[in-house]
Amino acid sequence: MKIQVLGPGCKRCNQLYDNVVEAVKSLNLADRAEIVKVGDLDVFAKYGVFTTPGLVIDEQVISVGKLLTVQEIEKEIKARI
Repeated sequence: MKIQVLGPGCKRCNQLYDNVVEAVKSLNLADRAEIVKVGDLDVFAKYGVFTTPGLVIDEQVISVGKLLTVQEIEKEIKARI
């Protein structure tokens, strides 16, 4: 599973990344999930993300411009396992 956090490095983007890490750990998926911070504007455009932070799981855009909680991220991950 590949999880991408799209953002230029703002506070909310960094918090979303931390929440993703926490969700992956709580689901015991650290060995099966690749978590990547993406700051490339071309990648944002590819996914149609023009408001950050963005969350992409396995090439599917999950959220745009929203700071998801750990629980919300867990729910999205569980739906894709």
